[in-house]
Amino acid sequence: MQFEQAGNFIMNKLRQELPNHLYYHSIEHVQDVYEAAEMLAKQEGLSAYETQLLLTAARYHDAGFLKGSQDHEEESCRIAQENLPTYGYNEEEISRICGIIMATRLPQTPKNHLEEILADADLDYLGRDDFFAVGYKLFQELLSFGVLSTEEEWNKLQVRFLESHHYFTSTAIQLRQEKKQVHLALIKEKLKL
Repeated sequence: MQFEQAGNFIMNKLRQELPNHLYYHSIEHVQDVYEAAEMLAKQEGLSAYETQLLLTAARYHDAGFLKGSQDHEEESCRIAQENLPTYGYNEEEISRICGIIMATRLPQTPKNHLEEILADADLDYLGRDDFFAVGYKLFQELLSFGVLSTEEEWNKLQVRFLESHHYFTSTAIQLRQEKKQVHLALIKEKLKL
């Protein structure tokens, strides 16, 4: 696997071609998920080979946004299937990478440890100090798509999402769960729930 080259290819493509109205699903988000996945991989004791599969999936997981937001995970897989053979990835590796990418689809249903790690990395910010700053980018993006029109709708959506979300890996539970609950309480307070 030419891991670095495969990653550089998709990151350059995303940097140049992602639409500007993607305030949240941006190159910064992909880099953030990559860094969270890297940290979780280390903490969860993945081998170097598994880590490369995971991090390849992290780089490709939102590539589908190049074509649109609808079913972007499937499109991300198609892009991976199209491009990764060029970098020496075999069919089995690409199939595993697609499984990892699909684990980020909401509601998350990871089927193995690598899928759990990327699912957690994709929503790592829910339990971090930058939760409100990152969340605001998603709010802006949903406004631009016409999905939401008020901050109150956004806060109600966040409450529903945070209440139904759970982390899968012991590392994410230990590092992020408590702070996520604090954020939930703060939003409920805003809404007077």
